[in-house]
Amino acid sequence: MKNNTGLVSTDWLLDHLRDPDLVILHCSYFLGAPGWSPEASYSRNHIPGARLFDVDKIADPTSPLPHMMPSADAFAEAAGRLGIGNDDQVVVYDDGGVRPAFRVWWTLKTFGHDQVAVLDGGLGKWLMEGKPATCGVPEIRAKSFTADFHPENIVCKKDLLENLESKNCEVLDARGPGRFTGAEEEPRAGMRSGHIPGSRNLYYGSLLNSDGTLKNDAELKSLVQKCRLRDGAPVITSCGSGMTAAILAFVLDGLGYKNIRLYDGSWADWGSDPATPVETGGGS
Repeated sequence: MKNNTGLVSTDWLLDHLRDPDLVILHCSYFLGAPGWSPEASYSRNHIPGARLFDVDKIADPTSPLPHMMPSADAFAEAAGRLGIGNDDQVVVYDDGGVRPAFRVWWTLKTFGHDQVAVLDGGLGKWLMEGKPATCGVPEIRAKSFTADFHPENIVCKKDLLENLESKNCEVLDARGPGRFTGAEEEPRAGMRSGHIPGSRNLYYGSLLNSDGTLKNDAELKSLVQKCRLRDGAPVITSCGSGMTAAILAFVLDGLGYKNIRLYDGSWADWGSDPATPVETGGGS
């Protein structure tokens, strides 16, 4: 069993729940939610057989920024502990929030694991349909995982500064319109409001239906086309901390866009640096 579509339905996952080469990952992230933790989310209920993927722990421990990409060796070790082998099919889901399943999908792809899909609608849709859930922890057999790092998937502040001059890449920001224009304060202390000069706003929430599933391809294509991206230009996706930027990357990938890159530090990096230029208002 292999699924390379990038997205699987709850019915598909239920049918394949006991496949021997399937690894299910539960992830959870709610910015600024009191009392929330990935462990609490996982222990409350999860899909049978799912393992907890903590985006803040499987990350670069030396970075002051949240959940930055780990090294290839560190990721390989973490993936192996979760029982992920290079030939396994991985399905990632989340329980809402800023939809971290897409970030985990991007991370796995960045480390060379193409057999990964996101559960459409996540845990919320799964539970709403009355599908099975548990609070039990599965026995995990560690495996060997070899990471094949794709550095071209990730960009840093230096790359964005260079792009201000070259304008080689289009920049899409997934934050809400108020944060993008600067009308709303940032949720993280010490962040300036506004956006990277020349960037465009494509709010991640506009890509989702009310049940948390992705909109259909025609609707997604229409929303992306409104951003007036230049044909063939590489696209850099950004957000608050590199989380919802992955939803944009996922959608662009599904629509056939090439040369998609993610600004790992995103606004947590750019907005906290007083030396970086900031625009407010509607943007490009």
